[in-house]
This record gives sequence, structure tokens and C-alpha cells, in this order.
Amino acid sequence: MNTSTTLVYDGSFNGFLTSVFVAFDEKINVADIQKNNQSQNGLFSETETVFTNVEKAKRVWNGIRNKSHNAISNVYFAFLSEAEGVEMMLYSYIQKLMRAKSGKNLDYSDSTVLYIAQLAKKVGREKHRMEAFVRFQLTKDEIFFANIEPDFDILPLISKHFRDRYADQKWLIYDVKRKYGIYYDLDHVEMVSLNLKDIHHNKTVKSDSFASEEYECQTLWNDYFKRTNIASRINPKLHKQHVPKRYWKYLSEKKEAV
Repeated sequence: MNTSTTLVYDGSFNGFLTSVFVAFDEKINVADIQKNNQSQNGLFSETETVFTNVEKAKRVWNGIRNKSHNAISNVYFAFLSEAEGVEMMLYSYIQKLMRAKSGKNLDYSDSTVLYIAQLAKKVGREKHRMEAFVRFQLTKDEIFFANIEPDFDILPLISKHFRDRYADQKWLIYDVKRKYGIYYDLDHVEMVSLNLKDIHHNKTVKSDSFASEEYECQTLWNDYFKRTNIASRINPKLHKQHVPKRYWKYLSEKKEAV
């Protein structure tokens, strides 16, 4: 009897890729792949803890990328969705990819392949929205600070965009939901763990954390936004489609509408 095994990893992407390597290398009959803070013992499966190994993770990454650049993007984006059970769906997706003659031959009528592609697309859409909707506020420490609250864990995906765009400024983007941020110190971007008691929205309520000129700039921006807005051309339904209401509390130009 080939006993099934639940692989438990540390929750990181490299940890997940290491789990895939272990599963392939040891020819494990995988029952599930779970994060260590969410793991549950199955009635008919053993549990094996997988320790992250960057070299093993790289081998899986390169193997997927060599098959298809589109597939490696789908795997990474879908992983960041944090969707329930996404690890096993990805494991099945990678198995199908490795069996295919090339990544271009993946069958999109297959429910797993289609699900991962659609999930990756949703994460990609959220990435682009965050790149457009982030609103920085200047702190008294001369760091440009912004809150975001995305549906998916997209901070790793937007890092390069803001590093390239604001290379001459120190900035910190903080994910309210996941309680961590990415900080740029004029040299490189690093992930930082934070647990802020006060979540600062771009509203009329002022905070001592920010420079006084920040609020003057917000006022000027709001005045500009109002003056360039043509009331007769406003389409609320279309506007909410492009700028969902859940983002409004972090947009200074929307502070009166929240």
C-alpha cells in the first residue's frame, strides 16, 4: 500500500517549490501541501515537514521556466493569490506541465490548467491596479509612506515598478491586511515586518506622523481633481468598474466620498 503524505512547508514560495522538488525526487504520493501555520493532520496520510532549500527551489523554478515562461509566471502569480488549496492545484498543474511535450501544449480545457491561468490573471489585474492606485504621504522622517489593502499578496510583484519609478526617494508601502511592507532605502528594496496600531488613510483627519506640507499638497491635488472633472461626463458605474470602491479610502482625491 502506497501511503499518501501531506507535505508541510513554511509558507514561502521557495518553501513551496522545495516541497514540489521533494515530492518529485522521493516519488511521494502527495495527499496535500500545507503551510505550517494552517496544517491539519489527515486521517489516512502521514505528515512530512519540508525545510526550505533555495537550490532545490531554483531547480524546480528553472525546470518550469524551461518548459514555458508563461507557465512560471502563472505559477508565481497564482501562488500569491493565497487561494485555499492553491498548493495542490499548482502541484497538479506542474505535473501536467512536466508531462507535456512543451508548455505550449498545455490543455486549457483542463479544469486545473484553466483555474491556474484565471487565478494568475486576477492577481495580475490586482498588481496593475495597485501600481496605479498607491498614494504616498510624506512622513516627518522624509519617507514616502502608503497603505494598501489588496485582495492578493502582490507586494513582491509591485516592488520593481516603484523602485524604478521613485529611485531617488525613500518609500515604504505597507500591506494592511498582511501586516508587512516593502521599504526602499535609495539602494535596494527589502521586506519589513510591521504591526501598525494606526492605519493612516488619506483623509481630512491629520496625523502627526506626516509633514505639514503633505496636507497642503493633498489639498492642491484635490482642487485640481475637482476642477478637471467634467460632471456631465461622469459615469459612476464605469468609474467603479475601473476604480473599485474598496480602494477609495486610500485615495486622497476620494476622501470626501468614503
